[in-house]
Amino acid sequence: MAYQRPQNVISLAEAVRASGGRAMLVGGCVRDELMGVAPEDWDLEVYGVEPGRLYELVKGFGEVNAVGEFFAVYKVGSDLDVSIPRRESKSGRGHRGFVIEGDPAMSFRDACSRRDLTVNAILADPLTGEIVDPFDGRSDIERRVLRMVSADTFADDSLRVLRVAQFAARFRFSVDPATAELCRAVDVTDLPRERVWGEIEKLLLIADEPSVGLRFLYDVGAVAQLFPELQALVGVPQEPDWHPEGDVDVHTLMVVDEARRLIDGLDRGRKTAVMLGALCHDLGKPPTTEFIDGRIRSRGHDEAGVEPTLSLLDRLGIFTLDGFDVRGQVAELVRYHLKPGEYYNATNRGNPVGDGAFRRLARKVEPDLLYRVAKADSLGRYPDGDRSKLIFGSEAQEWFIDRVRSLDIERNAPEPILKGRHLIALGLDPGPNFKGILDAVFEMQLDGKVKELEQAVSAAKQLAAS
Repeated sequence: MAYQRPQNVISLAEAVRASGGRAMLVGGCVRDELMGVAPEDWDLEVYGVEPGRLYELVKGFGEVNAVGEFFAVYKVGSDLDVSIPRRESKSGRGHRGFVIEGDPAMSFRDACSRRDLTVNAILADPLTGEIVDPFDGRSDIERRVLRMVSADTFADDSLRVLRVAQFAARFRFSVDPATAELCRAVDVTDLPRERVWGEIEKLLLIADEPSVGLRFLYDVGAVAQLFPELQALVGVPQEPDWHPEGDVDVHTLMVVDEARRLIDGLDRGRKTAVMLGALCHDLGKPPTTEFIDGRIRSRGHDEAGVEPTLSLLDRLGIFTLDGFDVRGQVAELVRYHLKPGEYYNATNRGNPVGDGAFRRLARKVEPDLLYRVAKADSLGRYPDGDRSKLIFGSEAQEWFIDRVRSLDIERNAPEPILKGRHLIALGLDPGPNFKGILDAVFEMQLDGKVKELEQAVSAAKQLAAS
């Protein structure tokens, strides 16, 4: 079905036609329409118009950013890319090792032949509605299959392996066997980390079941090439009574899917932190797993997981996103992912965990994010990969988040009531004792012994006099 197309797309196509050319929608917007999904972005490929003339046409439709001026690629506004058809020839190793040449006289078939997958190699005329499908992508959409356009050129761009994975996860399409086999032969170590993250981010945040794409990357050997920290999880056993699903890599993929169900409503940075926390939460198990007293145990895997987590984040170039410290939060999510269960079990065994422990934990990691990762970890344990066979609940995590909410520390950790200026007002001279007094009063505050400024000042006076 054809969705309502933006007026600038229609008007530009009409202007191109008036100049003797033809503008065709191409790529993801056509694919999405055919799949019954409303496109968010639009790509117009313009035939029969020279680059100079195309620029003159395009600049009449708003602010233009020439992202590829040499071969005429223009971004118009936030949701429209305009280009002339182009051919690419491999000139060296790497994702960017291409010579690109624009050619407005190319045929539709030749232009589509450079694309990665048949589902992305379909053209649509926005004025007439005609569909041009030289590689039978519509049939592949109906069959829900991802198939390469050309075995001769597919492997030239190693990023396509990751694109296949994220499309497979997002659309729940199978991968054509010949395409998968070729992916196994591709060296993906030439990819810059920002391009790797660009595809992994889509896989983790957009797909309903990221495990589909991650499993594909495992199967074709891309995980082994790019993420040795994740590859190390393969074959690491877990105690069957606690993990009937099997080895750590199997569990991790289930946890990632569960986490994906728990991130709606979060901002991008926090979504990313939860998903990466789920992906990395058990990276400490390979070096800590032992057979002890008839049980498979991984003592200390929470702390042991921090180092490989930071290594994986380095490979992805993850630091802050939109001002949020994703890197710091992910490391702490891994370090403390067992805490909700530990607090719950201790309380049920007659050793109640005080409010101070919760407040101190909130100073290290956002409790709301920790709740989501811990809940995903608890739920991601079902035999045969069948979620209907969930055998663990999330009672511990629900108890944990209820306590967190009662203390109003879901996102914002307690800040000290007592400040240095208050000590100066008491007549104390700034010096080494300042920090000791401030820290001591803050500890009282975390334990609930100090709740107001008057109490904090009184406590400071007593400490200063002692």
